[in-house]
Amino acid sequence: MLEPWRTGIVIKIQEETTLTRRYWIQIPDLETFNFIPGQFVTLDLPIHEKKNKRWRSYSIASSPDGTNVIELVIVFLEGGAGTTYIFNQVTEGSELLLRGPQGVFVLPEVIDRDLFLICTGTGIAPYRSMLQNIKRYNISHKNIYLIFGTRYFKDCLYYQELKALESEIENYFYLPTFSREAEETHVRKGYVHSVYEEIIMKNRSHSYFYLCGWKNMIDEAKQRILGLGYDKKDIHLELYG
Repeated sequence: MLEPWRTGIVIKIQEETTLTRRYWIQIPDLETFNFIPGQFVTLDLPIHEKKNKRWRSYSIASSPDGTNVIELVIVFLEGGAGTTYIFNQVTEGSELLLRGPQGVFVLPEVIDRDLFLICTGTGIAPYRSMLQNIKRYNISHKNIYLIFGTRYFKDCLYYQELKALESEIENYFYLPTFSREAEETHVRKGYVHSVYEEIIMKNRSHSYFYLCGWKNMIDEAKQRILGLGYDKKDIHLELYG
């Protein structure tokens, strides 16, 4: 059963990168906004007469904390009606019509396999929620590999926070990779695929693969993971765009 549409109030906006902003939204109708890390909300934006052309969905980037405030991280898309409206018209104090939580892109109740959390761009949002939740409630788990791909280091969302979690969550490994970073910089260069393939070749294990981001990355990752001998049931997808 779908949640009803509710009014959210934007209480804070922060620039994260050149084209990415973080939005904190409070839902006054609720004391607590309950959701499972990995779920999303849908915004109904005044950008079209038809409902289905007004709706834009975004993964919740914050973890459940007992409040009625959630965080979204949104990248500006050139020519995109939804993000053009959000970036140009939405300010602190603005009201947004939203519905949620929705979605089944969530971790199993018992994490009895290694997790590969693979993403590009703002696809990092559900994983940040999951990891903060694992930390907050000390949830038992196996190895967790967060593999984040973007073009340049300056576009690396939540870098300091996700890096710091390596010392706070046991057997968690933060592995960002950059496809267009200069050769002289001391960061990993390349695409996400070489990262998980390298890990699997060294230490193959029963694993769950979570893929979140743009279609091209997800399609290629799915084929590569199946080619490595894993089953479709081991792969979970959340497509952006």
